[in-house]
Amino acid sequence: MKVSFPVAPEPDPEVAEAARKLFAGPVDFLKGVVAMDGLPPADRPEVCFAGRSNVGKSSLINALTGRNGLARASNTPGRTQEVNYFTLGEKSYLVDLPGYGFAKAPVAVVAKWQALLKKYLSGRPTLRRAFALIDSRHGVKDVDHEIMKLLDRAAVPFQVVLTKADKIGAQAMDATIAQVEEALQKHPAAYPELIVTSSDKGQGIATLRAIIAGLD
Repeated sequence: MKVSFPVAPEPDPEVAEAARKLFAGPVDFLKGVVAMDGLPPADRPEVCFAGRSNVGKSSLINALTGRNGLARASNTPGRTQEVNYFTLGEKSYLVDLPGYGFAKAPVAVVAKWQALLKKYLSGRPTLRRAFALIDSRHGVKDVDHEIMKLLDRAAVPFQVVLTKADKIGAQAMDATIAQVEEALQKHPAAYPELIVTSSDKGQGIATLRAIIAGLD
C-alpha cells in the first residue's frame, strides 16, 4: 500500500508561540565532535539535521533560532567533518551533521566521517528524529537515498524538510513533492509528513519549530 506524505500544516497559534519562545531563548554552540567518545552526555532529547552539501542546512538552523551566525557553512574539510552540537535552552540538543556528498574531500576523510555517522545514528539513544533536508529544486537524489538507508537500518525516524521553496513556482513544487513522496516509499523510517521551508522568506519555520518543540 502506498504511503501518503502530506505537507505538515501550520501549528495552532498557541503552539507556535510556545515554540517561538523556546527558540528565542538561549541557543548556544556546545561543541564539535569528531569521535563517539566526544559526544555530550545523552541526558536530553536531540534532533539532527542531515543534508547534502549546499542544501541550505546552516541557513535553516539560523532561521529556526533567529541567529544569523549560529551555524556556519564552511568549505574546510576539518570543520565540515564535525558533528556540531547546539543547546536549545535546557530542553534538548540540535545536532548539525556535516553535508554529505563529498566530491572534493579525501577518501580517508569520507570513510572516517561515514563511520562516525553510522555509529552516531545507531548508538544515540536520545535521538528522537532526524530531519533530512532536500533541495526543492532537485528532489531526492541517489546520495539522499544512501543517508536514508542508514536511517532505516538504525531505526531512526526521519522527516523530510524541503528547503529553498521560494526558488521554484507552485507547479514545480507539486512535481517535487510527488517525486519525494514516490522516493520515500522505499524507506520505512520516513515520517509520513513533509515540511516545506524557505529560510529567506520564513515559510515553514514556525511549523518546524513546533514539531521540534513537541518531541520529548
